[in-house]
Parts: sequence; C-alpha cells; structure tokens
Amino acid sequence: MTRDLFDLTGRTALVTGAGQGVGRGIAHTLAAYGAKVAVNDFFLERAQAVAAEIEAEGGKAIGVTADVSDFEGVLAMTARIEEALGGVDILVNNAGNAGPDASMPRLDFWETDPKEWDAYFRVNLRGPMVCARACTPGMVARRHGRIVTIISDAGRTGEQGHEAYSAAKAGAGGFSRALARALGRYGVTSNTISLSSIAKEGVPLPPEAEAMMKEALKRYIVRRRGLPSDVAPVVLLLASDQSSWITGQNYPVNGGFALAL
Repeated sequence: MTRDLFDLTGRTALVTGAGQGVGRGIAHTLAAYGAKVAVNDFFLERAQAVAAEIEAEGGKAIGVTADVSDFEGVLAMTARIEEALGGVDILVNNAGNAGPDASMPRLDFWETDPKEWDAYFRVNLRGPMVCARACTPGMVARRHGRIVTIISDAGRTGEQGHEAYSAAKAGAGGFSRALARALGRYGVTSNTISLSSIAKEGVPLPPEAEAMMKEALKRYIVRRRGLPSDVAPVVLLLASDQSSWITGQNYPVNGGFALAL
C-alpha cells in the first residue's frame, strides 16, 4: 500500500471534539493525507491551537467552535467551513463523554437524577444527529460523502455506572446504521468505530485510578490502553475512497476488550 491509496486531496473534513485526544489525532492524520480540516471544539482556543499545528506541518486547517447539539450553531459553523474550505465531504463525529461537563460524578444508576443523563444524550446522540443533518444535504447534492461516528464498547456491551452514556452510544450506533440505509444510494457511507479505554497524551492517571486501570486491563487481549494513533488509521480508511463499499458497519478498536464477529 502507498500513501496515495488513501489520498484525501480536495476533500474537506469536519472533526468534532478535535481540540485534544483522539479527535486531535484524527484531524492531524486526515490533514497529513491531503484533507482540508475543520477542527471543532467547544473551546475555540483548543480548536485554533490544533489547526495551527496542522498549518505548521504544511496542511490546511481552521479552528471552529459550536456546541454539537445546537442545530443553529452547527449550521453557522458549517457555513463558515464552506466559505473557508468548501463543503464538508467527511464528517467525523468524535465529540463525546458529557462535553464540557465531563467531570460529572459516577454514581449508581438508582442514585442519579434524570437531569444528569441529559449531557450524555446531548453530546453522544443528539450531537451526531445534528452534525449529520447539517452536513448531509451537501453530501447528497455532490453524490459523495463519508460519515464516521466514534462510539464506545460501552454502547455494545454496557458499562456499569455509565448507563446513560452506554445508552447514548448505542443510540448513536443505531442512528449511524439507519443513516447508512438512507444515504447509500447517493454515494454517502456511514460507519462507526467503537473504542475502549484511550490514554490521554501526557496526562498520567492518578495513583488510585492507575491501580484500577491495571486491574481492568486484565480483560484486554492487548494489555495496554489505546492511543489516538490506534484510532486515526481506521478513520482514514473509512474516510477514503477505498471504503466506498463499506457502510452500516462498526469497527471495534479496543485491544480485544470485547470481541465480535
């Protein structure tokens, strides 16, 4: 295989939640293969910092901000992207967890207030739906598009203590499959990637969390946490023209945490 096999020159990609972590890695990888990248983050300064990194490496990128669950805000963001880079050809729904409320406490489900579920559904389910709604009209008109939604093994297997998150990620998977059926005739594909534990670059776990993670990793076939560099190549494949006959599928990138046919 050569780099040209996954050439994205002339394509415009929007990566949500790309101001750090997995999203940042995806944005850098798509840019390295020729895509013009709109780096989205809830915090504009983070998005602009990643865009500046990409530009410094010779790529083309802009930093944009929007709450992915806010339809009007996302429409304004995609209009800005179209003006600066062209219409969105590749949408990577990466924004997740509870958005800016990511530090929400982990409680037994029967101790939670239903209001505490809203952030998980807003970011992980409504977010991909809103962003897809904003981007798909242009994809349909151009008869080409790639949608990749980052979900979680929590949505496949369930995770105790994260019931709302698990439900939202499962919902995003179902939405992606339904979208694949609706859009395939227009040359637009929709797939998901399910992740397990991903390490944050340069951010060590606290000692008590490190001990818990060491125990959790006994369930993994590859006994280490994932890295953004493990995820980005799979996104690259699904964003490229090489994946034109792949749609409605989920790709676990999880070190063997959970297995599936």
